[in-house]
Amino acid sequence: MSHLEKSSKATRIQSQVAMTVKRRYRDSCGIARALDLVGERWTLLIVRELLLGCKRFTDLQTGLGRIGPDMLAARLRELESEGLIARRRLPPPADRTVLTLTDRGRALEPVLHALGRWGSEVALDADPPPLSPDAAVVAMQTMYEAGAPAPRGPVALRLDGHEFELRPGTRQLGATAGRSAAPLATLDTDAGTLAAVLWHGLDPDVAIAEGRLSIGGDDRLVRVLIDRYR
Repeated sequence: MSHLEKSSKATRIQSQVAMTVKRRYRDSCGIARALDLVGERWTLLIVRELLLGCKRFTDLQTGLGRIGPDMLAARLRELESEGLIARRRLPPPADRTVLTLTDRGRALEPVLHALGRWGSEVALDADPPPLSPDAAVVAMQTMYEAGAPAPRGPVALRLDGHEFELRPGTRQLGATAGRSAAPLATLDTDAGTLAAVLWHGLDPDVAIAEGRLSIGGDDRLVRVLIDRYR
């Protein structure tokens, strides 16, 4: 091994060690103790990606986009050691290991929704990066308007080839990853178009005419759902 290769390997090892050394606030406040567990970069976004269902390592990396594999592995080890996520083996025919939230990890869901509502008031960049499919659905849950009579459901949502079941309620939107068994309506689009329709004023009929969005089944059900955000 050359001197340059040894130096590069040493740098990688140092970087990996640095990622596994958790910073502690040494503060008795509950907020500080919570941040000791989930305050590191990427941690809460990993939890966000697991809210709607279990995922493989590669699924998480795709959903998070810019996270490196070493950083993701380090954050997963931390979350697992703190009892917030667990690994489980899916039975055949899937027969693969996936990451899933524990009950303690899932207890962060209302925290993330509240944080998302607070963060939605921050102005977007001029050219914002696209939402992952899971992030788009979590945003739908976060910004769901409560109070009006609930539309009937469920709705099968297909985003960039990823399937979800939406269950509109009077006060909140239920959602899980995976195919809906008996949907009353279907909505097929991409995450960027969905965000444009729900939050940025794009008329759904224009999106349909442009071939960016399609509705099947009970058209009115989907439109009532969309109106929750307009």
